[in-house]
Amino acid sequence: MKISREKWSSNFSEWFDWVISQAEIYDYGRYPVKGSGVWMPYGFKIRQNVTTLIRKLLDETGHEEVLFPLLIPETLLKKEAEHIKGFEKEVFWVTHGGEDELEERFALRPTSEVAITLMESLWIKGYSQLPRKFYQIVSVFRYETKATRPMIRVRELSTFKEAHTVHETFEDAARQVDEAVEIYSKFFDILGIPYLISRRPEWDKFAGAEYTIALDTIMPDGRVLQIGTAHHLGQHFTKAMDYKVQRADGSHVHPHQTSYGISDRVIATVISINGDDHGPILPPVVAPIEGVIIPIPGKSEEDTEKINKYAMEVESVLKNSGIRVALDASEDKTPGEKYYIWELKGVPIRIEIGPRELNSGTAFLKRRDTLEGKSVKREELVKEFRNLEDQISADLRKRAWEQFKERVKRFQSLDEAKKFLENRGGIAEVPWCGQDSCGLKIEEQVQARVLGTPLKPEPSGNCVVCGKPSTNILRIAKTY
Repeated sequence: MKISREKWSSNFSEWFDWVISQAEIYDYGRYPVKGSGVWMPYGFKIRQNVTTLIRKLLDETGHEEVLFPLLIPETLLKKEAEHIKGFEKEVFWVTHGGEDELEERFALRPTSEVAITLMESLWIKGYSQLPRKFYQIVSVFRYETKATRPMIRVRELSTFKEAHTVHETFEDAARQVDEAVEIYSKFFDILGIPYLISRRPEWDKFAGAEYTIALDTIMPDGRVLQIGTAHHLGQHFTKAMDYKVQRADGSHVHPHQTSYGISDRVIATVISINGDDHGPILPPVVAPIEGVIIPIPGKSEEDTEKINKYAMEVESVLKNSGIRVALDASEDKTPGEKYYIWELKGVPIRIEIGPRELNSGTAFLKRRDTLEGKSVKREELVKEFRNLEDQISADLRKRAWEQFKERVKRFQSLDEAKKFLENRGGIAEVPWCGQDSCGLKIEEQVQARVLGTPLKPEPSGNCVVCGKPSTNILRIAKTY
């Protein structure tokens, strides 16, 4: 069955606003603080399932969860001049307590490098305590002056997962950056989100970092969204705060650090990446409701009562097997109206129970992604449900990656790349000599953002600016 994706692809912004509002995921634009949204119960459950997944992956790799104060004193934030320079235009400041003007301003946490470095210096004194890996999932605040977009470009990132690690050597910190990228790759693979991994250019790395690695995906409108970053911080913050640890030989050294983060954007991508004109298609792993049971009324009241009872028995079987399932037994809506509502919420599987299912001891399972259905025996329901979830997950992942790869194209001229991007293409790759000056010219001439380079160099022809032999390819895209 062919399902329309016209609205999803051609007017994505409107589609996304419609989905998060009508599916009761995220109420945006009505709370009286610009750039802030409210997670509604259904959306909060998606968020909770996503954060549970990243917590599991971090905990399994030796990360320890912490929780730091929201307020950062101005003197502390300014300890690292390069860092504050990168954030100074984005900081929200608290200047008063009640009616009293504060002696020192407090920043609403834009990120936590300096705050965590301070506490690490009090907790970690020597090499035997290293490496150490911390993370927290908190709100961070950035005074975003561009046009805000729900979940994608906001002033309060309410699902900011930031990890911070400390190491004795540069090399060990570099290994940790690699581990962070592996964790994020696994995370996005589980969620069925396709991505490219790039090393950000020198002029666009995180303030105070030696280098930055980023993961980017392509949204339905052809724009690219950064969904994860990992930074090798070197000794920038530990030197700024004169923090040293003792080595095995008794000498002291400023330790090396990393930080890496994801945000609400992950959830925006989960909602968007496999959508259609009916709404989102949530991967079963994070769907608040994996299956919804819709009773189909019988010809008589007695038949309808038997059907409802049978539907409750099916609900019990699935719930007892650990499946997140809901029974929509509301009497004020027709089955068709219920189909519309639950498709809009992206529930992966619909279970229809009508006279035929009652009489045959079966259930009719319908996939949200293809709207294809099949009848299964009650005694095989749990096994068939789980198998169908696995198939849906695999098919969603396959389709998303196929669409993604079609939107990453390599060009030998800037004009071709520019035309591709202006036509909502996706990601353009062009040969580059490695000089920042040429990279900046590419960015200027194409009027798009340079995402960076592959981690392993891929020389390909001559630089599209100066004509010298390329040392790598440069990725360019229209971004959020």
